[in-house]
Amino acid sequence: MPVFIHDIVSSVPEHSYPQDFIRDKMKSYMGDDRRTQAIIHRVYSQSGIEKRHTVVKDFIDDGEKPLFFNGSKELGKPSTGHRNEIYQKNAIELFRETAQKLIERNPDIHKDEITHVITVSCTGFFAPGPEYEIVKHLKLKPTTQRYHLGFMGCFAAFPAMKMAKAFCETDPDAVVLIVCTELCSIHLQDKEEVDNLISASVFADGSSGVLISAKEPANKGFEIMDFVSSLTDTGEKDMAWIIGDTGFDMTLSTYVPDIINNNLLPIIQPLFDNYGMKISDIDYWALHPGGRSIVDKIEQSLDLKEDQVLSSRHVLANYGNMSSATVLFVLQHLLQRDIPSDSNVMPMAFGPGLTIESGLLKVT
Repeated sequence: MPVFIHDIVSSVPEHSYPQDFIRDKMKSYMGDDRRTQAIIHRVYSQSGIEKRHTVVKDFIDDGEKPLFFNGSKELGKPSTGHRNEIYQKNAIELFRETAQKLIERNPDIHKDEITHVITVSCTGFFAPGPEYEIVKHLKLKPTTQRYHLGFMGCFAAFPAMKMAKAFCETDPDAVVLIVCTELCSIHLQDKEEVDNLISASVFADGSSGVLISAKEPANKGFEIMDFVSSLTDTGEKDMAWIIGDTGFDMTLSTYVPDIINNNLLPIIQPLFDNYGMKISDIDYWALHPGGRSIVDKIEQSLDLKEDQVLSSRHVLANYGNMSSATVLFVLQHLLQRDIPSDSNVMPMAFGPGLTIESGLLKVT
Protein backbone atom coordinates (compact mmCIF):
# COMPACT_ATOMS: atom_id res chain seq x y z
CA MET A 1 0.00 0.00 0.00
CA PRO A 2 1.47 3.40 -0.97
CA VAL A 3 2.11 5.84 1.87
CA PHE A 4 2.62 9.54 1.26
CA ILE A 5 4.14 12.65 2.84
CA HIS A 6 1.42 15.24 2.28
CA ASP A 7 3.18 18.34 3.55
CA ILE A 8 6.24 19.55 5.46
CA VAL A 9 6.36 22.74 7.52
CA SER A 10 8.95 24.41 9.72
CA SER A 11 9.20 26.97 12.53
CA VAL A 12 12.15 28.75 14.13
CA PRO A 13 12.61 31.01 17.17
CA GLU A 14 12.15 34.71 16.55
CA HIS A 15 15.78 35.65 17.11
CA SER A 16 18.78 34.75 14.97
CA TYR A 17 22.41 35.84 14.94
CA PRO A 18 24.96 36.03 12.12
CA GLN A 19 27.62 33.34 12.37
CA ASP A 20 30.48 35.84 12.35
CA PHE A 21 28.86 37.74 15.25
CA ILE A 22 28.74 34.57 17.37
CA ARG A 23 32.27 33.68 16.25
CA ASP A 24 33.63 36.96 17.60
CA LYS A 25 31.66 36.63 20.84
CA MET A 26 33.01 33.12 21.39
CA LYS A 27 36.55 34.34 20.77
CA SER A 28 36.12 37.02 23.42
CA TYR A 29 34.77 34.54 25.99
CA MET A 30 36.72 31.33 25.34
CA GLY A 31 40.27 31.44 26.64
CA ASP A 32 43.13 33.83 25.99
CA ASP A 33 45.56 31.55 24.11
CA ARG A 34 46.11 32.13 20.43
CA ARG A 35 45.55 28.47 19.54
CA THR A 36 41.99 28.41 20.89
CA GLN A 37 41.28 31.76 19.26
CA ALA A 38 42.56 30.48 15.92
CA ILE A 39 40.53 27.26 16.13
CA ILE A 40 37.33 29.17 16.92
CA HIS A 41 37.94 31.58 14.06
CA ARG A 42 38.58 28.76 11.60
CA VAL A 43 35.69 26.43 12.49
CA TYR A 44 33.13 29.25 12.52
CA SER A 45 34.43 30.91 9.35
CA GLN A 46 34.55 27.64 7.41
CA SER A 47 31.25 26.21 8.73
CA GLY A 48 29.14 27.10 5.69
CA ILE A 49 26.68 28.77 8.08
CA GLU A 50 25.56 32.37 7.68
CA LYS A 51 23.09 32.60 10.58
CA ARG A 52 21.43 30.46 13.25
CA HIS A 53 18.17 30.80 15.15
CA THR A 54 18.13 30.43 18.92
CA VAL A 55 15.87 30.85 21.95
CA VAL A 56 18.87 32.31 23.82
CA LYS A 57 18.27 36.06 24.16
CA ASP A 58 21.64 37.09 25.58
CA PHE A 59 22.04 39.89 23.02
CA ILE A 60 18.42 41.07 23.20
CA ASP A 61 17.64 43.74 25.79
CA ASP A 62 14.45 42.26 27.26
CA GLY A 63 15.33 42.48 30.93
CA GLU A 64 16.20 38.80 31.30
CA LYS A 65 19.52 37.79 32.81
CA PRO A 66 21.92 36.50 30.09
CA LEU A 67 22.30 32.75 30.01
CA PHE A 68 25.88 32.50 28.72
CA PHE A 69 27.28 35.88 27.60
CA ASN A 70 26.93 37.80 30.84
CA GLY A 71 29.75 40.33 30.49
CA SER A 72 32.14 38.51 32.84
CA LYS A 73 34.35 37.33 29.93
CA GLU A 74 33.65 33.74 30.93
CA LEU A 75 30.75 31.74 29.55
CA GLY A 76 27.96 31.15 32.04
CA LYS A 77 27.36 27.61 33.28
CA PRO A 78 23.61 27.33 33.93
CA SER A 79 22.48 24.10 35.55
CA THR A 80 20.81 21.35 33.59
CA GLY A 81 17.61 22.08 35.47
CA HIS A 82 17.63 25.75 34.47
CA ARG A 83 18.34 24.89 30.85
CA ASN A 84 15.48 22.39 30.86
CA GLU A 85 13.11 25.05 32.19
CA ILE A 86 14.02 27.18 29.17
CA TYR A 87 13.57 24.14 26.95
CA GLN A 88 10.10 23.33 28.28
CA LYS A 89 8.77 26.86 27.86
CA ASN A 90 10.13 27.43 24.37
CA ALA A 91 9.80 23.90 22.99
CA ILE A 92 6.10 23.75 23.83
CA GLU A 93 5.55 26.94 21.83
CA LEU A 94 7.41 25.55 18.81
CA PHE A 95 5.74 22.13 18.95
CA ARG A 96 2.34 23.81 19.01
CA GLU A 97 3.20 26.33 16.29
CA THR A 98 4.49 23.68 13.89
CA ALA A 99 1.53 21.36 14.46
CA GLN A 100 -0.89 24.26 13.96
CA LYS A 101 0.74 25.11 10.63
CA LEU A 102 0.23 21.56 9.40
CA ILE A 103 -3.48 21.73 10.20
CA GLU A 104 -3.99 25.17 8.68
CA ARG A 105 -2.07 24.40 5.48
CA ASN A 106 -3.92 21.16 4.77
CA PRO A 107 -7.68 21.75 4.82
CA ASP A 108 -8.21 18.51 2.89
CA ILE A 109 -7.27 16.65 6.10
CA HIS A 110 -9.58 17.48 9.02
CA LYS A 111 -7.99 17.40 12.44
CA ASP A 112 -10.50 14.76 13.55
CA GLU A 113 -8.92 12.44 10.98
CA ILE A 114 -5.56 12.49 12.77
CA THR A 115 -5.08 9.13 14.45
CA HIS A 116 -1.47 9.35 15.66
CA VAL A 117 0.85 12.08 16.93
CA ILE A 118 4.59 11.42 17.10
CA THR A 119 6.97 13.96 18.61
CA VAL A 120 10.76 13.91 18.47
CA SER A 121 13.38 15.71 20.55
CA CYS A 122 16.75 15.09 22.18
CA THR A 123 17.40 18.48 23.81
CA GLY A 124 15.03 18.38 26.79
CA PHE A 125 12.42 16.43 28.74
CA PHE A 126 9.06 17.02 30.40
CA ALA A 127 5.86 15.07 31.09
CA PRO A 128 3.08 15.19 30.09
CA GLY A 129 5.15 15.46 26.96
CA PRO A 130 5.04 17.45 23.72
CA GLU A 131 2.73 14.93 22.03
CA TYR A 132 0.22 15.63 24.82
CA GLU A 133 0.62 19.39 24.29
CA ILE A 134 -0.15 19.03 20.58
CA VAL A 135 -3.27 16.94 21.16
CA LYS A 136 -4.59 19.43 23.72
CA HIS A 137 -3.63 22.54 21.73
CA LEU A 138 -5.20 21.34 18.49
CA LYS A 139 -8.17 19.84 20.34
CA LEU A 140 -7.60 16.49 18.69
CA LYS A 141 -9.64 13.49 19.69
CA PRO A 142 -8.68 12.25 23.18
CA THR A 143 -8.28 8.78 21.67
CA THR A 144 -5.43 9.99 19.43
CA GLN A 145 -2.48 7.66 19.86
CA ARG A 146 0.61 9.48 21.15
CA TYR A 147 4.32 8.62 20.94
CA HIS A 148 7.49 10.48 21.82
CA LEU A 149 10.97 9.58 20.53
CA GLY A 150 13.57 11.06 22.85
CA PHE A 151 17.33 11.40 22.92
CA MET A 152 18.05 9.66 19.61
CA GLY A 153 19.86 12.58 18.00
CA CYS A 154 20.03 13.94 14.47
CA PHE A 155 18.62 10.86 12.71
CA ALA A 156 15.44 10.59 14.81
CA ALA A 157 13.05 11.91 12.15
CA PHE A 158 13.62 8.62 10.32
CA PRO A 159 12.34 6.28 13.06
CA ALA A 160 9.34 8.60 13.38
CA MET A 161 8.60 8.36 9.65
CA LYS A 162 9.09 4.58 9.73
CA MET A 163 6.54 4.34 12.54
CA ALA A 164 4.12 6.49 10.56
CA LYS A 165 4.56 4.34 7.45
CA ALA A 166 3.89 1.17 9.46
CA PHE A 167 0.76 2.67 11.04
CA CYS A 168 -0.60 3.67 7.62
CA GLU A 169 0.16 0.30 6.05
CA THR A 170 -1.71 -1.41 8.90
CA ASP A 171 -4.66 0.99 8.83
CA PRO A 172 -5.49 2.71 5.50
CA ASP A 173 -7.43 5.40 7.40
CA ALA A 174 -4.51 6.35 9.65
CA VAL A 175 -3.27 9.94 9.49
CA VAL A 176 -0.01 10.61 11.34
CA LEU A 177 1.26 14.02 12.45
CA ILE A 178 4.99 14.21 13.28
CA VAL A 179 6.78 17.18 14.86
CA CYS A 180 10.53 17.33 15.56
CA THR A 181 11.68 20.21 17.79
CA GLU A 182 15.22 20.83 19.04
CA LEU A 183 16.75 23.61 21.13
CA CYS A 184 20.41 22.71 20.77
CA SER A 185 21.69 26.20 21.60
CA ILE A 186 20.70 25.99 25.27
CA HIS A 187 23.41 23.35 25.77
CA LEU A 188 26.40 25.52 24.88
CA GLN A 189 29.47 24.44 26.89
CA ASP A 190 32.59 26.35 27.90
CA LYS A 191 34.98 23.52 26.98
CA GLU A 192 37.95 24.31 24.74
CA GLU A 193 38.43 20.83 23.24
CA VAL A 194 38.22 20.94 19.45
CA ASP A 195 35.25 18.55 19.31
CA ASN A 196 33.25 20.80 21.64
CA LEU A 197 34.19 23.94 19.72
CA ILE A 198 33.01 22.29 16.50
CA SER A 199 29.64 21.31 17.96
CA ALA A 200 29.19 24.82 19.36
CA SER A 201 29.76 26.27 15.90
CA VAL A 202 27.01 24.34 14.11
CA PHE A 203 24.07 23.60 16.42
CA ALA A 204 20.93 25.73 16.41
CA ASP A 205 17.20 25.68 17.24
CA GLY A 206 14.26 24.80 15.04
CA SER A 207 11.11 22.74 14.55
CA SER A 208 9.69 20.84 11.60
CA GLY A 209 6.60 18.77 11.01
CA VAL A 210 5.11 16.37 8.49
CA LEU A 211 1.71 14.81 7.72
CA ILE A 212 1.72 11.21 6.52
CA SER A 213 -1.16 9.02 5.32
CA ALA A 214 -2.13 6.45 2.69
CA LYS A 215 -4.34 8.97 0.88
CA GLU A 216 -3.18 10.61 -2.33
CA PRO A 217 -1.78 14.09 -1.57
CA ALA A 218 -3.85 17.06 -2.77
CA ASN A 219 -0.64 18.91 -3.63
CA LYS A 220 2.93 17.98 -4.46
CA GLY A 221 4.46 15.69 -1.86
CA PHE A 222 6.47 12.48 -1.58
CA GLU A 223 5.60 8.82 -1.85
CA ILE A 224 7.59 6.91 0.77
CA MET A 225 9.21 4.00 -1.03
CA ASP A 226 11.57 2.56 1.59
CA PHE A 227 13.98 3.18 4.45
CA VAL A 228 17.29 1.60 5.43
CA SER A 229 19.24 1.86 8.68
CA SER A 230 22.68 0.71 9.76
CA LEU A 231 25.38 1.10 12.39
CA THR A 232 28.99 1.66 11.39
CA ASP A 233 31.76 -0.52 12.81
CA THR A 234 33.53 2.58 14.13
CA GLY A 235 32.44 5.96 15.42
CA GLU A 236 30.61 5.08 18.63
CA LYS A 237 32.63 7.65 20.56
CA ASP A 238 32.93 10.18 17.73
CA MET A 239 29.33 11.33 17.98
CA ALA A 240 27.78 11.16 21.45
CA TRP A 241 25.22 13.02 23.57
CA ILE A 242 25.21 12.73 27.36
CA ILE A 243 23.50 14.55 30.23
CA GLY A 244 25.81 16.49 32.55
CA ASP A 245 25.31 18.77 35.55
CA THR A 246 25.55 21.85 33.33
CA GLY A 247 23.50 20.82 30.31
CA PHE A 248 23.82 18.12 27.68
CA ASP A 249 27.33 17.53 26.40
CA MET A 250 27.67 16.84 22.67
CA THR A 251 30.73 15.25 21.10
CA LEU A 252 31.16 15.78 17.37
CA SER A 253 34.63 14.72 16.32
CA THR A 254 36.54 15.74 13.22
CA TYR A 255 36.53 12.07 12.13
CA VAL A 256 32.74 11.92 11.61
CA PRO A 257 32.73 13.00 7.91
CA ASP A 258 35.32 10.35 7.03
CA ILE A 259 33.49 7.64 8.99
CA ILE A 260 30.24 8.44 7.17
CA ASN A 261 31.95 8.61 3.80
CA ASN A 262 33.77 5.29 4.28
CA ASN A 263 30.60 3.43 5.26
CA LEU A 264 28.03 5.06 3.00
CA LEU A 265 28.02 2.88 -0.11
CA PRO A 266 27.76 -0.54 1.62
CA ILE A 267 24.83 0.77 3.67
CA ILE A 268 22.73 2.19 0.84
CA GLN A 269 23.56 -0.48 -1.78
CA PRO A 270 20.90 -2.97 -0.55
CA LEU A 271 18.24 -0.31 -1.11
CA PHE A 272 19.49 0.24 -4.66
CA ASP A 273 19.51 -3.52 -5.22
CA ASN A 274 15.89 -3.85 -4.02
CA TYR A 275 14.71 -1.35 -6.63
CA GLY A 276 17.16 -2.14 -9.42
CA MET A 277 18.65 1.33 -9.13
CA LYS A 278 22.08 2.92 -9.12
CA ILE A 279 23.45 6.18 -7.72
CA SER A 280 22.83 8.02 -10.98
CA ASP A 281 19.08 7.25 -10.64
CA ILE A 282 18.83 9.51 -7.57
CA ASP A 283 17.88 13.00 -8.74
CA TYR A 284 18.26 14.84 -5.43
CA TRP A 285 20.00 14.05 -2.15
CA ALA A 286 18.38 15.45 1.02
CA LEU A 287 21.49 15.14 3.20
CA HIS A 288 21.30 16.13 6.85
CA PRO A 289 23.88 18.94 6.94
CA GLY A 290 25.48 17.97 10.22
CA GLY A 291 28.40 20.11 9.09
CA ARG A 292 29.79 21.48 5.87
CA SER A 293 32.45 18.78 5.59
CA ILE A 294 29.83 16.01 5.70
CA VAL A 295 28.04 17.44 2.66
CA ASP A 296 31.37 18.09 0.93
CA LYS A 297 32.58 14.51 1.46
CA ILE A 298 29.41 12.89 0.17
CA GLU A 299 29.12 15.22 -2.82
CA GLN A 300 32.71 14.51 -3.83
CA SER A 301 32.76 10.76 -3.20
CA LEU A 302 29.48 10.12 -5.06
CA ASP A 303 30.36 12.61 -7.82
CA LEU A 304 27.13 14.56 -7.26
CA LYS A 305 26.22 17.80 -8.98
CA GLU A 306 25.89 21.00 -6.97
CA ASP A 307 22.16 21.18 -7.69
CA GLN A 308 21.62 17.73 -6.16
CA VAL A 309 22.72 18.90 -2.69
CA LEU A 310 21.68 22.55 -3.01
CA SER A 311 18.87 22.20 -0.45
CA SER A 312 21.22 20.76 2.17
CA ARG A 313 23.63 23.66 1.74
CA HIS A 314 20.75 26.17 1.83
CA VAL A 315 19.49 24.81 5.16
CA LEU A 316 22.99 24.70 6.62
CA ALA A 317 23.66 28.31 5.60
CA ASN A 318 20.39 29.71 6.91
CA TYR A 319 19.64 27.52 9.91
CA GLY A 320 22.68 25.47 10.92
CA ASN A 321 22.31 21.98 12.40
CA MET A 322 18.99 21.64 14.26
CA SER A 323 19.50 17.94 15.04
CA SER A 324 16.41 15.82 14.25
CA ALA A 325 14.43 18.69 12.69
CA THR A 326 17.03 19.43 10.02
CA VAL A 327 16.41 16.75 7.38
CA LEU A 328 12.74 17.79 7.17
CA PHE A 329 13.87 21.38 6.53
CA VAL A 330 15.88 20.02 3.61
CA LEU A 331 12.94 18.04 2.21
CA GLN A 332 10.69 21.09 2.63
CA HIS A 333 13.13 23.22 0.65
CA LEU A 334 13.16 20.61 -2.13
CA LEU A 335 9.36 20.82 -2.41
CA GLN A 336 9.55 24.62 -2.42
CA ARG A 337 11.94 24.40 -5.38
CA ASP A 338 9.12 22.69 -7.30
CA ILE A 339 11.29 19.82 -8.48
CA PRO A 340 9.75 17.59 -11.19
CA SER A 341 7.21 14.90 -10.37
CA ASP A 342 8.60 11.34 -10.29
CA SER A 343 12.02 12.65 -9.16
CA ASN A 344 13.84 10.19 -6.93
CA VAL A 345 15.00 11.71 -3.64
CA MET A 346 17.29 10.09 -1.09
CA PRO A 347 17.06 11.65 2.39
CA MET A 348 19.87 10.79 4.77
CA ALA A 349 20.80 11.62 8.37
CA PHE A 350 23.50 10.62 10.84
CA GLY A 351 23.62 10.34 14.60
CA PRO A 352 25.09 8.73 17.70
CA GLY A 353 26.14 5.16 17.27
CA LEU A 354 27.41 6.05 14.64
CA THR A 355 24.05 5.57 12.92
CA ILE A 356 23.30 6.20 9.25
CA GLU A 357 19.61 6.43 8.27
CA SER A 358 18.49 6.84 4.68
CA GLY A 359 15.44 6.35 2.51
CA LEU A 360 13.96 6.53 -0.94
CA LEU A 361 11.19 9.01 -1.77
CA LYS A 362 9.46 9.77 -5.06
CA VAL A 363 7.97 13.18 -5.78
CA THR A 364 4.22 12.91 -6.44
